[in-house]
Amino acid sequence: MADQPLLAGIDIGTTNIKAVIFEPTGSVVAGASVSTPIHYPQPGWAYYDPTELWQAAVTVLRQATDQIADTGRIVSVAVASAGEAAVPLDAQGRPTYDAIAWFDQRTQPQTEWLAHAIGQDRLFEISGLSLQPIFGLCKLLWIKENQPEAFARTVRWLNLADYIAYKLCGVPATDFSLASRTLVLDLQKLQWHEPLIREVGLRPDLFAPLCPSGAVLGHITPAAAQETGLPVTVQVAAGGHDHVCGALAVGVTQPGLMLNSMGTAEAIFLPLEKPLLDPTMGQQGYTQGAHVVAGQYYVLIGLYTSGACVDWLREIMGETADFTGLITEAEQVPPGSLGVCFLPHLRFANPPHDDPKGRGAFIGLSTDAKRGVLFRALLEGLAYEARYSLETLLAYPGMAPLQQTYVSGGSTRNRLLVQLRATILNQPLIMVDVAEATSLGAAILGGLGTGVYADTTSVGNTIRHNRITIDPVPDNVPVYNAYFEQVYKHIYASLRDLHHRVYQLQQS
Repeated sequence: MADQPLLAGIDIGTTNIKAVIFEPTGSVVAGASVSTPIHYPQPGWAYYDPTELWQAAVTVLRQATDQIADTGRIVSVAVASAGEAAVPLDAQGRPTYDAIAWFDQRTQPQTEWLAHAIGQDRLFEISGLSLQPIFGLCKLLWIKENQPEAFARTVRWLNLADYIAYKLCGVPATDFSLASRTLVLDLQKLQWHEPLIREVGLRPDLFAPLCPSGAVLGHITPAAAQETGLPVTVQVAAGGHDHVCGALAVGVTQPGLMLNSMGTAEAIFLPLEKPLLDPTMGQQGYTQGAHVVAGQYYVLIGLYTSGACVDWLREIMGETADFTGLITEAEQVPPGSLGVCFLPHLRFANPPHDDPKGRGAFIGLSTDAKRGVLFRALLEGLAYEARYSLETLLAYPGMAPLQQTYVSGGSTRNRLLVQLRATILNQPLIMVDVAEATSLGAAILGGLGTGVYADTTSVGNTIRHNRITIDPVPDNVPVYNAYFEQVYKHIYASLRDLHHRVYQLQQS
């Protein structure tokens, strides 16, 4: 309706930066997207130029608001982003260094130092996180050690979503879900763990004031309003971690539900009533954090290359590798891909293997392994990996029995990938038709902060989604069970030592 308020949500993603404007029902009324500007200066390194990120956010906001006849209806804007990349700022709010990408691998020495100086189990006890190179503390320590001049000028560390919100309203803050990805949030108390921060040689005031997701930070500045096309009446609210915002958008807010968010990277997200304390979880690479829903927590399985694996193989195959054609070819291949299996560890190993030195692999290759076979094996490998990680996690005490599984994200457009996932997991998948779940989750948070929604129950009663259930293919379940138990579960352990030797040779 023409007099309804509108809510803007921004998604600072690995592949794209999006701005989408929604009605309170979740219907999209306007949107825009640009490719995320990212730089790869050398193998294993990746970074964002903060100025380019801001200009990209301005571009998509301007393009989206230009589609709205009455922009005065837009009452709020909030931002979601990956949780492990941040912008260091000086006292004038200017970046002192690049934003190291969440998947950048340069921070392995800092990770090893933290393991020795602090201890993996202690860090898990404090933060609920396994010790991995991706987290914010590792990046901040890298800058301190390798860019001392930039570090000396740094007075604030803002996650990407926090940085864009800061540019919009001038208020530095971070919500609990993004703070959960730094390694220095006391997850049980929801406050910065100042003794730990000092112990690693940092100042607690580097980290922004904490606030709940959806908290109103302030009105947009006149300058930002002019650049973006948002009205000066818009209120900027704290957003959150992209996967957690996506879970809010599809209603995965209670234990027993699961969201499999499938994009460039992949997240398997399960709500918790309270953090789990078994240190083995951290040793296996599982991470926990604060939900954007007040009082709720979550456990997350991060699969670092999912859609990225698909893009990688298509790039190798060249311009003739039409996506639709590849799917059609792979659909003609029998279950098991003629004995070819794929280990999708192209950036790091995934839980339950906490191994940043892990590498990917195809096994079982023969001259029969044409491109349709390889493509199907890759999709099967992604599903096997999800099953392996999930089954290990669900065995922990305190995990609620799984009742429903939802899938969302750009990779759900790959019909074969979703069908294989349902069959290899041997459970129905509820595919939620949400065009932009992350942006919608951010927009919902803005709506909660400005009173458009009374609470999360009101959100659930207002948002409307189309849902499609994808069932397993019964005849293929035994085949995949056999490959999973007899082959897939053993690939990582069989190749681990070789991959570690490769890593050591690369470092020499």
